[in-house]
Amino acid sequence: MRRLLLCTVGALALMAPGAALADMAAAERWIDSEFQPSVLSREEQLKEMEWFIKAAEPFRGMEINVLSETIPTHTYESQVLAKAFEEITGIKVNHQLLGEGEVVQAVQTQMQTNRNLYDAYINDSDLIGTHSRLQSAVNLTDWMEGEGKDVTNPMLDIEDFIGISFTTGPDGKIWQLPDQQFANLYWFRKDWFDRPEIKEAFKAKYGYELGVPVNWSAYEDIADFFTNDVKEIDGVRIYGHMDYGKRAPDLGWRMTDAWLSMAGSTSPGLPNGRPIDEWGIRMEEGSCNPSGASVSRGGGTNAPASVYAIAKWDEWLRKYAPPGAADLDFYQSLPALSQGNVAQQIFWYTAFTADMVKPKSEGNNTVDDEGNPLWRMAPSPHGPYWKEGMKLGYQDAGSWTLFKSTPVDRRKAAWLYAQFVVSKTVDTKKSHVGLTIIRDSTINHESFTERAPKLGGLVEFYRSPDRVAWTPTGINVPDYPKLAQLWWQQIGDVNSGAFTPQQAMDRLAAEMDDIMARMQAADEQANTYGGCGPRLNPVVDPSEWLGKPDGPAAKLENEKEPGQTVAYEDLIRRWTNQ
Repeated sequence: MRRLLLCTVGALALMAPGAALADMAAAERWIDSEFQPSVLSREEQLKEMEWFIKAAEPFRGMEINVLSETIPTHTYESQVLAKAFEEITGIKVNHQLLGEGEVVQAVQTQMQTNRNLYDAYINDSDLIGTHSRLQSAVNLTDWMEGEGKDVTNPMLDIEDFIGISFTTGPDGKIWQLPDQQFANLYWFRKDWFDRPEIKEAFKAKYGYELGVPVNWSAYEDIADFFTNDVKEIDGVRIYGHMDYGKRAPDLGWRMTDAWLSMAGSTSPGLPNGRPIDEWGIRMEEGSCNPSGASVSRGGGTNAPASVYAIAKWDEWLRKYAPPGAADLDFYQSLPALSQGNVAQQIFWYTAFTADMVKPKSEGNNTVDDEGNPLWRMAPSPHGPYWKEGMKLGYQDAGSWTLFKSTPVDRRKAAWLYAQFVVSKTVDTKKSHVGLTIIRDSTINHESFTERAPKLGGLVEFYRSPDRVAWTPTGINVPDYPKLAQLWWQQIGDVNSGAFTPQQAMDRLAAEMDDIMARMQAADEQANTYGGCGPRLNPVVDPSEWLGKPDGPAAKLENEKEPGQTVAYEDLIRRWTNQ
């Protein structure tokens, strides 16, 4: 190995005298001290770092700016990997962290003004419909084969990214490169569910076993049971549900992150329903033109399944969550589970698994003295409108995005950093820190087999074929920043009591159609959306769409179906045996 390293360093020194020796020594130091474990051998890691050093030589001394939201994975990148990248390549990275809403705003501003605010962004793959239509982002497929070929890592291995379909547009091109990935799953206190006296009392009241809820009826029964029957465990007042409801932008993401699809509002189809997606926006198979959100245009935003979803969110938040939950925003609600007073949560982001596996000494009351989780994660339950073949919940890939408004040299330097933080050399260690898995090779690495018992089902989920039923916002949404901002205001009016769920969703659907009408005009006049902007259906009586084979489902006479649960052990066997 030492001979290999000396030969590599010697070759680099001929190419870049005075710098390559230090760069390769830095790479070796980081590989040994930080970048373990890895799916690559040490020799392969050195080979990959050798490529980065060579490719970065024209940009040595450059300082670039990138932006991402604040989650543990990106904190690690900004504090550790940016420093490593600078020492190895000579390119300084200012990796700024902001709230998700501020990231979306910055992305939107750069798209609208064509001013280079940042040299690269990690933004949600929810924007795939936007990027593929507006064409202000760089098409990475063409970039990697053309202008960016000299700075594209030959060891990148695109097919290894488990969320690459999320970042592929209707044109079949890759528009974003996944950096971190997470799903919204069901979370529950398995230690409480396993208590014999609790299990017996639940079955006596409801007539079926306490377990992982398969449908919303069972979730509701469990929420009621722990809140109003169990009430207290080990001297702590406990609740059967946790959520948030503050009138803020993240309340909109709470719903656009596939809450409606969990209830069953979409058409069948993966990764997103066609013709009706999880926002209720209609777009016909084979078309790139959205045709409406309102039921009167064939959409489903204000259809019975969507209204049911919003009504249950509001009802459960008021009846079964801890006091004050309705006044919390997303970030304020996060610490609630670690306090140890909640039995289950239907809508829990695995992006924050790292916080839930912290030791008791750091205030986490959901692990035992040895650090083993007292909780587990499982598939999300579905509502009464859900049918086989529909997406079951939300999964996103925070993904690197380059813009044409960024000068090419800065874009190339940023692309090198983006590839560095997702490279096989560093990804396994990064994934152990942030627990936001992006690579198939990483989740199947032996180090995750060893760690799986302490991660509450995360490893089993990401190794199972079931993971494909959780997907991000899809290509039906033509302009994410413009449409997403409508949701939280209307949903906030439900929480405040100003409007009923039906009234709020009627207003939301109408507003979405109004904005899409303006987008249609812009596309027809100036090709703003590349010919793939909305082409709205005419308004007709909703009865012409409701209950039709390709329309939104008609209202069910009884939305409270019999509760159904499954034993967690059976679920894990299904995941691991497939």
